[in-house]
Amino acid sequence: MSRLKTLSRRGFLIGTTVVGGAVVFGSYLVARPHDNPLADDVTDRQATFNPWVKIGPEGITLITPHADLGQGTTHMQAILLAEEMDLELDQFTTEFGEPAAAYYNRGFAAEGAAVMAALTPLEAATVRGPMGAALKVAGIQGTGGSTAAADSFEKLRQAGASARETLKLAASGRAGIAVDQLTTERGAVVLPDGTRLAYTDLAAEAGALEPVQDVPLRPSADWRLVGQPTERLDILDKSTGRTVYGIDLVAEGMVHATVVTNPRRGEMLGYDAAAALDMPGVEGVVEVTNGLAVLADSTWRAFKAARAITFNWGPAPYHTEQADHWAEVAASFTDDRLNATWRDDGDAGAAGGDDIIEAEYRAPYVAHQPLEPLNALVTVTDEAVEIATGHQLPRFVQSIAAGITGHDPDQVRFDNQYAGGSFGHRLEFEHIKRACEIANQRRGTPIKLTYTREEDFAQDFPRHIAMARGRGAVAQGEVRALDLQIAGAPVFASQGSRLGAAAGGPDNQLGAGAYSAPYALPDFRVRGYAVPNLAPVSSWRSVGASVGGFFLETFLDELIHAAGADPVAERLRLIDDPVARDVLSAAAEMAGWGRDPGPNRGLGVALVRSFGVDVAEIAEVEQTEQGLKIHKVWAVADPGPVIDPVNIENHIQGGVVWGMGHAMSCEITYADGMAQQSNYHQHAGMRLRQTPEIAVRVLQNRARIAGIGEPPVPPAPPALANAIFAATGTRLREMPFNKSVTFA
Repeated sequence: MSRLKTLSRRGFLIGTTVVGGAVVFGSYLVARPHDNPLADDVTDRQATFNPWVKIGPEGITLITPHADLGQGTTHMQAILLAEEMDLELDQFTTEFGEPAAAYYNRGFAAEGAAVMAALTPLEAATVRGPMGAALKVAGIQGTGGSTAAADSFEKLRQAGASARETLKLAASGRAGIAVDQLTTERGAVVLPDGTRLAYTDLAAEAGALEPVQDVPLRPSADWRLVGQPTERLDILDKSTGRTVYGIDLVAEGMVHATVVTNPRRGEMLGYDAAAALDMPGVEGVVEVTNGLAVLADSTWRAFKAARAITFNWGPAPYHTEQADHWAEVAASFTDDRLNATWRDDGDAGAAGGDDIIEAEYRAPYVAHQPLEPLNALVTVTDEAVEIATGHQLPRFVQSIAAGITGHDPDQVRFDNQYAGGSFGHRLEFEHIKRACEIANQRRGTPIKLTYTREEDFAQDFPRHIAMARGRGAVAQGEVRALDLQIAGAPVFASQGSRLGAAAGGPDNQLGAGAYSAPYALPDFRVRGYAVPNLAPVSSWRSVGASVGGFFLETFLDELIHAAGADPVAERLRLIDDPVARDVLSAAAEMAGWGRDPGPNRGLGVALVRSFGVDVAEIAEVEQTEQGLKIHKVWAVADPGPVIDPVNIENHIQGGVVWGMGHAMSCEITYADGMAQQSNYHQHAGMRLRQTPEIAVRVLQNRARIAGIGEPPVPPAPPALANAIFAATGTRLREMPFNKSVTFA
């Protein structure tokens, strides 16, 4: 556990030392399996074959350790296990499980390998193995980066197959029949005469056996659940209000709490809480880092009392005014702030042509704003710490809590919960820290911390601010050169600093969504510049690709227009990858590209590769008397094999709404060191009346599975911006777009 204190979320993935991870750690550590965290709690009537399956007379439990933030990971993991175990969806229960090294995320290796391949001559495939070894030894358990499906796809089917074959071996021993004569279906081993031996009845015997390993996985032609439309396990409970989220938790004798901390992220210099302490239900106030916590007999009374406290806040450790943030970004396109050259094909800087096009783009800070505000239920005693909330990095939660309370990480029990959204918000730990600080001062009393919406906004680590400068050349009706410079706050350095991890090396989010573009331009360069003195930032759904995709695809559209070419045809000419070409072609076919959309209407297209997935989106907009109306969006993605076609369609539709909505009307700005936006009325996103029809097609030409939670977001803003240009002639180079146009 102690090594978690020195590793940031994904920072180590982009360090060159990871390439030699297998050698550094030694072959023994790499080969040795992690302990099964379920083994200590298994009775002689139960069986656990691996960290994901537990069976007893009382039933079957599948462990689904990836955090479920509303994206359906619990269902995804469960059907992978159930597929090979021959279980139906009503034959088991699921649990998130205790944090454990056994649940390390292999999917991070693919992302890290892609980063290394962009920086070095190494092929991604040669880096993936050593990175996977480093991840295993470090035991990094996490959900993020659209990695849950890639991490789970093979290993959970292998876990299910191992459980199935071990149960068959137990049945063989009981019945005296060879294993190869036994079959399984609906949670039972079936003998040749049709006799059914339920898995739950075989648990004790199976638990005494060494689990069967290296079981061949079933071919896709034999899948019953994977790739088929299924009803998500959580849909009924969520639709009827029965799902328990972190904010719903209660404990006997608990005290409610809320916090008010410096909105400038500096120190608390003083306060007057007298009025709050006199209010009904208030049990006291305690100091926490940079602020106060109010304790009361209800959440609402704590909220009300918190508003009655007056504070003297210290200054911000960054530029206090928004104009100064932008000025710092604009001044950062210099050699000494060059973070990395992510792509350098040909000689983009020296390329010439009939026309040279230059443009500057901006992307603002934006908030995470999940519907469920930050919360945590924490109890600290001399012997242990108990924490319950929804979080994406469970083992880091243990390590951070232990550092605050003085316990060993193994004494911290973390009970993960369903979360009402995240978008990267629950990769952070400030609410965990504050809850542990409060509970540590009230040992033995359960503390239920709930943030107000205003505190959630004020203390959010938003998406990073960024600016791009593009220079391109066109000649003879073609785009010949593209040079894109992107300056912004370094995301991973900011995140790592809050974990006590020193940041070094390139931050791939300063070029994400741009350098990975599947275009074979003769002269193509993408550079990233790290900007200091900005507000602290964090990962936001699709991270750097959410701005890099906008910068690249809108500027490319400008170049194509200057060349007099067709936006789809010219992109197809430039694409050098058949998977990406099929994605764009499918989107164009769906939208009927080339047709006349009618007066005051326009179609806009964008193609972005992020997290290894190509997504093309085409938007159709109309300029009306009331403002711009988005009529329809066509979206095509190729993430490789599909686990749940219904959920993947929902992900893509949600990504379009998320990406376009934030591009339309969302930004966080700073004045006097404080975020000026405090709630949804100032950070609205897309309203229901503005939501277009969204048609989705999913291709499966990719050989390896990838995630889909984030890739639909980056193409949405440029597709909308390009459609607005086609309809109105107004070129949008800055988000949010409502600074320049009006939406109906």
